[in-house]
Amino acid sequence: MFLKNFIRIEGRRKRIEQVRHDFPPSGLVSNNLTITRLYHINHTMSTVNSKIKQLLKKLPSTPGIYFFYNSQKQIIYIGKATNLHTRVKSYFQAKKTDRPIETMISKINNIKFLQTDSVLEAIILEAQQIKKLQPIYNVLGKDNKSWIYIVITNHQYPRVETIREHELNQLSEITKKKVYNKIFGPFPNLRTKDTIRILQKLFSISFCHPDQKKACFYRQLNQCLGVCTNEISDKDYKSKVINPLIQFLSGKKSSVIQKLKKQMFQTSKAENFEEAGRIRNQINNLKHIQDVTLIDEKFFQSYRADSNQHLFKIEGYDISNLGSTGKVGSLVVFDQSGPIKSEYKKFKIKTVSGQSDVDCLAEIFERRLKHQNWTLPDYFLVDGGKPQLNKIKKILISKNIDIPIIGIAKGQERKKNEFHLTTRNQSILDFIKQNSKLLIQVRDEAHRFAISYQRKLRKIKK
Repeated sequence: MFLKNFIRIEGRRKRIEQVRHDFPPSGLVSNNLTITRLYHINHTMSTVNSKIKQLLKKLPSTPGIYFFYNSQKQIIYIGKATNLHTRVKSYFQAKKTDRPIETMISKINNIKFLQTDSVLEAIILEAQQIKKLQPIYNVLGKDNKSWIYIVITNHQYPRVETIREHELNQLSEITKKKVYNKIFGPFPNLRTKDTIRILQKLFSISFCHPDQKKACFYRQLNQCLGVCTNEISDKDYKSKVINPLIQFLSGKKSSVIQKLKKQMFQTSKAENFEEAGRIRNQINNLKHIQDVTLIDEKFFQSYRADSNQHLFKIEGYDISNLGSTGKVGSLVVFDQSGPIKSEYKKFKIKTVSGQSDVDCLAEIFERRLKHQNWTLPDYFLVDGGKPQLNKIKKILISKNIDIPIIGIAKGQERKKNEFHLTTRNQSILDFIKQNSKLLIQVRDEAHRFAISYQRKLRKIKK
């Protein structure tokens, strides 16, 4: 979701834009596709000129990464694709709208691409190039929710984990070095579980611990080398699993395969045929990585299916209390696809005496807005009406934050869902009309999350 919050931050573009020269990434052969854009091209295939159509047809239907250049030969965006032909072509298929993506598309003057053997390698290469080149639209569209890092810990048997950027940024450099041996990324819009699962199959990563009472599930499938059963030392585990994995995540698959071939020859010569067979299978798996599900296609699927659909992010808030004590609050996060539970937050009310949901809500907002590394949403939603909205509006104005606030009240009989706004804006009214069910779901989820937290604190069973 590279254009999240783009509208609000487009003004920063000139301050951070700098020339990024044309390049061939080291160790890779660049396949170039030049698309000349005269003035502004209407992004429908029926009006794109014949030259553009022919050039788009030359894109391969293979995994890889693509580079968008502007007229100053600056790389403005880097993306990955399961199918380069389909992905790049999709930018020019939908009807032209006022969506934020059109701003970037209108600047595309040249396109280049690099093919990879697999989607997984495209993901790794994309992360390397984004980190190295910092393209303007990758940086502006950066979203703490979708930018993920793969980390390798400093445990005796190193663990392979994932962490979101906002979580990583909360750690000091000293802590990072103490906890992590290697940090790889960022990986935008990554299917995290699928990626780790494929890496586990390729490198026999262990998720178990030494000295377990019985062999772990993966050991029973011969996909763990025996950390749980003490069949492999930490030194051998690092040599056979972690070091090759680090090389692979560094974009050195060929080097990994060459070293494995030498190990296979040595183990075979020593008549350790079982280990030689395992290495042989690992080499074959690395040459034929099955990974077509790794890229999150939600954005592009919705982009092609409905050219008028906007990406958005909502934060929903609610207060729960039992009398004047035990007051808690919740923050839930949704996008156009539903809840993002990894970004939920819960609060114990600290400063409010007595029973005032409005003041409790104000405390939560004040505390939330102190976290500048938490990405701001497109809409705030609260359970309540005008008193709640007016209070939050004053807080946002004092901090120069211009984000719409939506309130949902149940009415005097507690049977309705009445929407309240601080300003009568037609675009917000249209948004509510189009997404009323989702907004009610956000309100209900914030209510559920607040109550469950309070019950947990009070040890009340459901």
